[in-house]
Amino acid sequence: MLQTPATFTPLIRPQEHDRPLTFVFHRGELLLRNTVLGLPELADLAGVALPAERVHPLGEMAGRYYQAVWLDEPLLPGPEFSYHSLRSLFSVVDDGFLGIAGRAYQILEWARTHRYCGACATPLQLLEGERCLRCPQCGHSAYPRISPAMMVLVRKGDQVLLAMHTNSPYKRYTALAGFLEAGESVEEAIHREVYEEVGLRVHNLQYFGSQSWPFPHSLMIAYTADYLDGEIRVDATEIAEARWFGPGDEWPETPVKVSIAAKLIDAHRPG
Repeated sequence: MLQTPATFTPLIRPQEHDRPLTFVFHRGELLLRNTVLGLPELADLAGVALPAERVHPLGEMAGRYYQAVWLDEPLLPGPEFSYHSLRSLFSVVDDGFLGIAGRAYQILEWARTHRYCGACATPLQLLEGERCLRCPQCGHSAYPRISPAMMVLVRKGDQVLLAMHTNSPYKRYTALAGFLEAGESVEEAIHREVYEEVGLRVHNLQYFGSQSWPFPHSLMIAYTADYLDGEIRVDATEIAEARWFGPGDEWPETPVKVSIAAKLIDAHRPG
């Protein structure tokens, strides 16, 4: 599952290291050495102009220091390098490496999209020792954006409800999911989303787990819930299809294995 390795130590302050490893992003794509899908070394980036104000510390792992930077142009250190979308790396690179890459991307997207104050348009300044951009004119602060989203697997006896989301990049059955609205708890969002998307009411909510999902800045918070009442009635703007799957049904292709959705569904697969 996509997550930061336990051996990774996050850092906010820049560190002095002889051989840092750098996540270089351009428009959401990561620069990697093609033969091993590894990060460029400092020597590899000697001919690439890395703006110092765009370099952000990430952390340390196994004695190596990691940092991240974003570029306006897809600059290449040489022909052996190219840019790769994070989704294309699913099940191709180590999940721990992908977790750190996702963290890097979220931090860089925050920095890239918050260069100016949203209140008065003054250039923002990075605070020392804190992941925060502050306006020197009006004091407005901008922290990395995290968008919480609930996910719920609804159970009905020995059946589970799976749905195909209309706007999902993967046309596969999965658990119901949706973003929290202002003022909502996760549990309130689950009740609302389940009723809005499939017309059902649920109870006995149980927390399952959470996962950062950097596409671009979600936090997936997964639950199970038991069916209470109602008949499936899909909201076609959100759900293409929804149905119950039991022990005797042919099991659909499940979500990508790096997602918490796959872990949630596999843990409660009928039979």
